Amino acid sequence: MNNSAWQQLNERRERIKERVKQNLEARKAKLKSNTFDFKPFSVKQKKVLTWWCSDSPVKDCDGIIADGSIRSGKTMSMSLSYVFWAMSTFNQNNFGMAGKTIGSFRRNVVFWLKLMIRSRGYKIKDHRSDNMLEITKGDVTNYFYIFGGKDERSQDLIQGITLAGMFFDEVAIMPESFVNQATGRCSVTGSKFWFNCNPDNPRHWFKINWIDKCKCNLSTDAAAELIKKGIELKNLVYLHFTMDDNLSLDEKIKKRYKSMYVGVFFKRFILGLWCVADGLVYSMFDENKHIIRGECPKSGMHIVSVDYGTVNPFSAGLWGFDGKRAIREKEIYYNGREKGQRVDDEAYYKMLKELIGKTKIEYIIVDPSAASFIETIKKHGEYIVKKANNDVLDGIRVVTTFLNSGRLLIHENCKNSIEEFGLYCWNEESGEDKVIKENDHAMDDIRYFCYTFMRKWLRWEY
Repeated sequence: MNNSAWQQLNERRERIKERVKQNLEARKAKLKSNTFDFKPFSVKQKKVLTWWCSDSPVKDCDGIIADGSIRSGKTMSMSLSYVFWAMSTFNQNNFGMAGKTIGSFRRNVVFWLKLMIRSRGYKIKDHRSDNMLEITKGDVTNYFYIFGGKDERSQDLIQGITLAGMFFDEVAIMPESFVNQATGRCSVTGSKFWFNCNPDNPRHWFKINWIDKCKCNLSTDAAAELIKKGIELKNLVYLHFTMDDNLSLDEKIKKRYKSMYVGVFFKRFILGLWCVADGLVYSMFDENKHIIRGECPKSGMHIVSVDYGTVNPFSAGLWGFDGKRAIREKEIYYNGREKGQRVDDEAYYKMLKELIGKTKIEYIIVDPSAASFIETIKKHGEYIVKKANNDVLDGIRVVTTFLNSGRLLIHENCKNSIEEFGLYCWNEESGEDKVIKENDHAMDDIRYFCYTFMRKWLRWEY
């Protein structure tokens, strides 16, 4: 790579660093000023903010569910209304708030919640060691504990506490056991539940056990039929949001978000529909759009991604990245079953060296379960190793976004990758968002590359 290309890439990096620094300084300044620039609320946001008030016809409901598209204003209005309700109804009580992880909840909810409620005259102390917000206004003080609902073990974290209310942000990505345990802790008279989420599979437990049993969603006959079967209905308010319910978004921003997703992710994140993931995972892959023929363009840096297999095929790709587009320039695809000979980690390492050749690479992204192969690479000391982020659904979503924007390309020599793009399918019979575990080895190493390396470039493009 010539010096000019490196200089351009370094200049781009410096601009990104400066933008991050400016954003952080702006956040700090806003936090210090205790102000928040409220935009006009939409009709649905106003319903979220007032459903519990004394003159509301649904004030006696046990809680509220807000689902729908991304960037639709659900989280802001839900979190703000939750605190207003708690502070208007209780004093010296404990409340719960949960996201997938405590870190993500603090980033996505708590930061903005602090700004909003301070601007309304509330005082807030953040006890970070206890993951608790102490909120005061006048003579009223309540305590809001933050929990992470990441996996089945999360239910253990919330046992024992008595709550007057519980707010779940992105409840559809939490395990049912955690939600059941958390709602079971709300034993104070007058306690209520607050749920918001983006849609998932229509057979998802939250859709079946909560949304589909909302009394307000059912006709009189349908409700009577369920009651006759002994099914207990949920006395909850249900509101469905779209991006049009967020009045702070202009049409240009909406158009930009709509361009980021296709297929099942467009239906869920943009249209806000609970829909099945079916057919090809990457139905947007187009040989005329995504395949590079002839010589590869020059790239600023190179990365290698690896899906490790001894019984299953071993797949690795050499990627060139120019600051915007990534091209899979070469690949290895070794199937021990077809070859009739399984090989060891040293043989795979030799294949990897042949793939890389004299190319200078930043690092090798490796399947995190490939402990022995990671140790083999480290032992030789020639390359830096980074364990891949192996979140399947989020990884697929990121790959989809880059394919849709034309920023992920495959060289014509990468025959196995091209073949797998036409075979990689959703498992429609599983009842969950799962892929068929066949024809997926190049797909896995491509997903590792996109979700571990390319993902950080998304925010600057969009």
